[in-house]
Amino acid sequence: MKYLVKFFVVTLLILISTHAFAEQKIAFMDLKFILNNSKAGKGAQIYLKDTFTDNQKKLVELEKKLKKQESDLLGQKTVLSEEEYKKQTDNLRKEVVEYQKERKESLNQIAKLRTDARNKLLKEVDPILKSYMSENGISFVVNKNVVILAGNEHNNDITMPIVKILDKELPSLNLK
Repeated sequence: MKYLVKFFVVTLLILISTHAFAEQKIAFMDLKFILNNSKAGKGAQIYLKDTFTDNQKKLVELEKKLKKQESDLLGQKTVLSEEEYKKQTDNLRKEVVEYQKERKESLNQIAKLRTDARNKLLKEVDPILKSYMSENGISFVVNKNVVILAGNEHNNDITMPIVKILDKELPSLNLK
């Protein structure tokens, strides 16, 4: 009998505490939208695109120059001695290797800038999100990409309020 009363009391406490935790507020946000559509995110994308375009223009000019040198060298093949032709061919190969190295470094630099910009923006979103959660009594925030089904109400989506706050607090990332 003593154990039956203990069992009943413990079971009742578990049921009551489970019900209390069921009232947690869960919200979702679209992190990709925030990164792409905030002022800082758009500015970073424009800067990265411009940097990439500038680098590509330089590389295209260098590639044209190398192709012209190659065609000139092929045109002089019969005029040049075998030693001189081999020497110029080796020099051209070295220039091509340098071009490929420069191209790879350029792409790596853009990728690093992109990663740095993303990390910096995420670092700025984190405190904004924490304060928004505490102000609005939100227990969990889930990325919108992993939400399978949500109610018809849009009050669970906190993407736009976070973008507005981020735009006020961080208008630019200053990647330069």
